[in-house]
Amino acid sequence: MIIRNVKVYTEEKEFVDGEIVIQDGRIAAAGEEISGAEQTILDGEGCYAIPGLIDLHFHGCKGYDFCDGTKEAIAKIAEYEASVGVTAISPATMTLPVNELEEILAVAAEYKKEADAAGETAGCGGAADLVGVNMEGPFICEEKKGAQDERNIISCDAEVCRRFMEASRGLVKFVGIAPERNENAAEFIREMKDKVHISLAHTNADYDTAMAAFDAGADHAVHLYNAMPAFTHRKPGVVGAVSDSSHVNAEMICDGVHIHPSVVRASFKMLGADRIVLISDSMRATGMPDGQYTLGGLDVNVADGRATLVSNGALAGSATNLMECLKTVVQKMGIPLETAVACATRNPARCLGISDEYGALAPGKKGNVVLLDQDLNLKAVVKDGVRIR
Repeated sequence: MIIRNVKVYTEEKEFVDGEIVIQDGRIAAAGEEISGAEQTILDGEGCYAIPGLIDLHFHGCKGYDFCDGTKEAIAKIAEYEASVGVTAISPATMTLPVNELEEILAVAAEYKKEADAAGETAGCGGAADLVGVNMEGPFICEEKKGAQDERNIISCDAEVCRRFMEASRGLVKFVGIAPERNENAAEFIREMKDKVHISLAHTNADYDTAMAAFDAGADHAVHLYNAMPAFTHRKPGVVGAVSDSSHVNAEMICDGVHIHPSVVRASFKMLGADRIVLISDSMRATGMPDGQYTLGGLDVNVADGRATLVSNGALAGSATNLMECLKTVVQKMGIPLETAVACATRNPARCLGISDEYGALAPGKKGNVVLLDQDLNLKAVVKDGVRIR
C-alpha cells in the first residue's frame, strides 16, 4: 500500500508533505514523495498521517470491560479501539479479589497466545493489538479509592505481584501501589522494579513518601492529579514528587472532565512533553448511549460525557476514547498537535517497551496509520497495511 498526498508525522515530531509505503504489514518508507512499484493507492487528500494511537490505561468500551474476563470482551474492545484509530492497547484492571484478577489475566494471556498463533502480533484482523496490561489495583489506598471497591484493597505484596505476572505470562507491564499504605513499600519496589514498571496509583502519599517510592525505582504515575492529593504550595504531594523525579512518566486524562485545561498546559510546562502519556481511562459506556453501567462491580451513571458513581458522585473513569482525548487536548487545551501526537504514540510505546514496532511512522515499524483531516476528524485507519476504516 502507498498512502499519498498526506502530511507525514516524522520522528522529529514534525509534519512533512509526502507519502508512506507499507509492504508486508510494515512501513517500508515514509516522508517526502517516494517512487515505488505499483501498489494499492490510498489518496490521503491532504490529511495528517500519524501513527496508530496507543492507550495504556483504559477499562473498556461498547458495553464491555477488560475485567469481564472473557476473550469475547477483549475482542470487542480491541475491534472498537482500532475503529477509532487506537491500534495498540494495554487495558487496566480494577481492584478485585486476587483470584479473580489472576483469572482475568490468564484469559488475556490466552487471547494473546491465540492471536500470535493466528499470525498476528497481539490482535486479529481489524482489532487493536493487545500489548500489555496496566494493573490499577489492588495495591491502592482507601482514602483515594475513587471508583475502586475498597473491600478488595490489599497492601503491596511481592508474592501476589509475581502471581499476577505469571498468570498473564508477562503481559502485565504496570503495577500500581499506594506506598503510604505499607511500610515495606520501598522494599517491594526494589524487588519488583526490574520485572515490571511500578506506578503510584490511587494514593494519598505526601511528597516525601512519594519521593521515597520514586527513589526506590517506581517510574510511573497513574492519571496525574486524579485519585491523589492536591498539588499545593506547601504540600506538593505526588504531583510535586513526579515533577522532581525526571525518570517518572505521568498519565493524564484529557477528556475535558478530569483536569482543567490550564492545569494541563501547566503540567506540560512543568514536566515536559516527553514525560506525559495521554490516556482515556475509558469505561464500558464509551461508544454507548448515556445510561447506567458498571465499573469494577460498582454502579456508574453516564450523562453528558461524564461518568460518576451512583453511590457518591465520584468520577468513575471516562466515557471518551483516546482519539477524542487527543482532539480535545489540541482544540480545547492549546497543546500543539505535534506534541499531543507524541504523547499518544511514541511516549506510551516507550513506556510499554514496544518502540521497536509501534509509536512512529518509520521503516520497520508496524503499518498502523491514522489519517485526520484539518479539523482532526478521523478519515481513515490502516492496520498492518490494510485499511479497516
